[in-house]
Amino acid sequence: MNYQRIDNRALDQLRETKITPNVSPYAEGSAMIEVGNTKVICTATVEERVPPFLRNKGVGWVTAEYAMLPRATQTRTNRETLRPSGRTQEIQRLIGRSLRAVVDTSLLGERQIMIDCDVLQADGGTRCASITGACVAMALAIKNLLIAGKIRKNPILSEVAAVSVGIVEGEAILDLCYAEDSTAEVDMNIVCTGSGKFIEIQGTAEREPFNREQMNAMLELAEKGINQLFTLQRYALNR
Repeated sequence: MNYQRIDNRALDQLRETKITPNVSPYAEGSAMIEVGNTKVICTATVEERVPPFLRNKGVGWVTAEYAMLPRATQTRTNRETLRPSGRTQEIQRLIGRSLRAVVDTSLLGERQIMIDCDVLQADGGTRCASITGACVAMALAIKNLLIAGKIRKNPILSEVAAVSVGIVEGEAILDLCYAEDSTAEVDMNIVCTGSGKFIEIQGTAEREPFNREQMNAMLELAEKGINQLFTLQRYALNR
């Protein structure tokens, strides 16, 4: 092991991660997730309507929006006031897909859960943090629907969480901060269910192609990290 991480973490160690539930008094469900210096607030809004393509079909919908505050980054990023950038659209679609993969929308009735993920501070891994925090916010919103008697059965089939992995200086590492992400030979984001099934694997060779052995090493790291995130989600939901 030659690579020394910037924050002295072990190669297979998550950044210090904290999930705080019920941070917004107005949202039906909410959570703040802090992953190192990355901070995202996730809110879940229950709307008694569905998109036009689902009207009168007796099923619900889960979707997401993602945004970053102008000074979430080291230099100011302009607000996306006219339309989301391509990156933003790709991330919010990923969040929506990840959540829908673990929800039986037929049990929601004709209502929509809108998840808003707003990045307060970015230091790498914002999409992964958003997915992990959004799962908690959604679960809290659904818990409130159950308490109110608006639905009879919990539609969440499994937990979902996400983490980044990569290759830096030839070493497979878990949970990249921005400085690591910006110099990585390989950058990968993994989204998994609580039963260990993959929802999405986004992997790119930024500088050097990677082989099967390296891919397996990254997947093993991701599995370890995601299992730890599931523990943090359960703790947040049981507080």
